[in-house]
Amino acid sequence: MSELVNKIKETLAVIEKLTTDKYPVGIILGTGLGGLVKEIKIVHEIDYAHLPHFPLSTVESHVGRLIFGSIGNKKVVAMQGRFHYYEGYSMQQITYPVRVMKFLGVDTLLVSNACGGMNPLFRKGDIMIMVDHINLLGDNPLIGKNEDELGPRFPDMSEPYDKNLIDLAEDVALENKIKVQKGVYVAVPGPNLETKAEYRFLRTIGADVVGMSTVPENIVANHMGIKVLGFSIITDECFPESLKPVNVTEIIETAARAEPKMTLIMKEVIKRL
Repeated sequence: MSELVNKIKETLAVIEKLTTDKYPVGIILGTGLGGLVKEIKIVHEIDYAHLPHFPLSTVESHVGRLIFGSIGNKKVVAMQGRFHYYEGYSMQQITYPVRVMKFLGVDTLLVSNACGGMNPLFRKGDIMIMVDHINLLGDNPLIGKNEDELGPRFPDMSEPYDKNLIDLAEDVALENKIKVQKGVYVAVPGPNLETKAEYRFLRTIGADVVGMSTVPENIVANHMGIKVLGFSIITDECFPESLKPVNVTEIIETAARAEPKMTLIMKEVIKRL
């Protein structure tokens, strides 16, 4: 048995003292986007600090807690706070919770993030459903020896975000009269925001929004056969010719204003899975 699988089993041993249930739906909540937790009928909570091999959240608005419960009749496990490359964690550490989720029964993963909008048709406060991504983090969580018991050496990424889940999210948004965009997310290391020249470059290569997360978790989820649905809330407009300074407080405030609409979509999607 590999070292990684041994670590997962050590983490599971702590979780199984609280619950041995299977949780088919996993949720990762991004910066300023922890509100979906209010929709979960919570049965158990564990601080990351009490879970062997879990990193700790160091970013404002990331609480750092693993939550077990249900939404409707679907059992869910939710990360209230995620990890980022810029915090100094390795790709393997960032994605470790996704590995654990698979062993908890997760086969569908919903992820959310705050991002900068570069598509001129997008506006601050818009919700974007992720249809694809570009990895410019300069690293990959699958580099190194492949753990064959977890997934294939060369996982296919032709549909990183599940088309059926995207269609379902669009249907829910339409029924609830919520405007949604669809587009491509590019992940960069951060933690600084980008320059005008960098925004021009990222737009040129096909990205609609830019952020500093989500892609590593998506890669590992695909490696393990988990279907993914991703949401981005556009917290600032990154148009080079009219670029204005922005700070994390404004980003979190914008995310909080848009969050209820995204939470409604995510909640209804989960109920219909």
